[in-house]
Amino acid sequence: MPRSRSSTGSSPILHRVGFAGAAARFTQRSYAADYMALGFLVAGWLLIQIFVSPFHRMFSLDNKSIQYPFAVHERVPVIWAVFYAGVIPFLIILAWSAVLHPGAQRTQVTILGLLVALMLTSFLTDIVKIPVGRPRPDLLSRCKPSRGTPDNALVAWTVCTETNQHVLQEGWRSFPSGHSSFSFGGLGYLSLFFCGQMHVFRPRTDLGRCLLAFIPLLCALLIAISRLDDYRHDVWDVTIGSLLGLLIAWFSYRRYYPALQSARCDVPYDKGDNAGVDGFGRLDDEEQGLSQSMLQGDGPGHGESYPMEETGSPRVL
Repeated sequence: MPRSRSSTGSSPILHRVGFAGAAARFTQRSYAADYMALGFLVAGWLLIQIFVSPFHRMFSLDNKSIQYPFAVHERVPVIWAVFYAGVIPFLIILAWSAVLHPGAQRTQVTILGLLVALMLTSFLTDIVKIPVGRPRPDLLSRCKPSRGTPDNALVAWTVCTETNQHVLQEGWRSFPSGHSSFSFGGLGYLSLFFCGQMHVFRPRTDLGRCLLAFIPLLCALLIAISRLDDYRHDVWDVTIGSLLGLLIAWFSYRRYYPALQSARCDVPYDKGDNAGVDGFGRLDDEEQGLSQSMLQGDGPGHGESYPMEETGSPRVL
């Protein structure tokens, strides 16, 4: 016979008496761990911005892909990108909460998912940007190479005469596009939220709901395209950045909400459902059976999906 946990003499940390057990139970039943991890992401992103310089790839003056002009006035500056993809989704979620009164827990979960999507996208984007060090299409306009620099030879960044270090260092932060990843991270999350709240993926959903749900994605796409128009990035930078932001938006949304095909896709997961899970501890027989039934779609509530056909309608043979 398999032995249960209690017979082994080692109790899970959630069942222990004292500070460690109380802290574990509080973390398991609240979102304290998520907020702590979010704080570490913010701190890590700030440290990267302040102390880390990008890798400087060598370049050639006759490389036409980096000879585009430097746009002094961007179509979507950084501050406006933050407003469009970060502030507006946040305000929309607050308005949804104020009008429909979904409850403090649902509002908290939705906002937390948005913040995680935005910060995780920004952090991972810069983590990739720094070591890649790909030159921007407007690098030569930023660099202002010194006189006598050979045209047909690879040269280092030390030939640049630009005195504004921020403008110069940004010339090697092309891949992936931060505007694209951030816009699809925030607005992509908002689009997923709209899809879930309006049950867009249920059978025979009206077109109006679908169009409303995909408006944020269209806005994110326009922000990404503006980076091509400003010659800040090329197509690959924008494409990979957009996919990265969209992937993280989906990851963050699905951590708190069921799949969009679920009949309860508008209701976030209940934190208390996982109160008995003890970290990396081994599952006992009962927990293993429950996990297998949930994977097979037999679990109650969140595992239910829309039927693909109406059972009451007659079939045409």
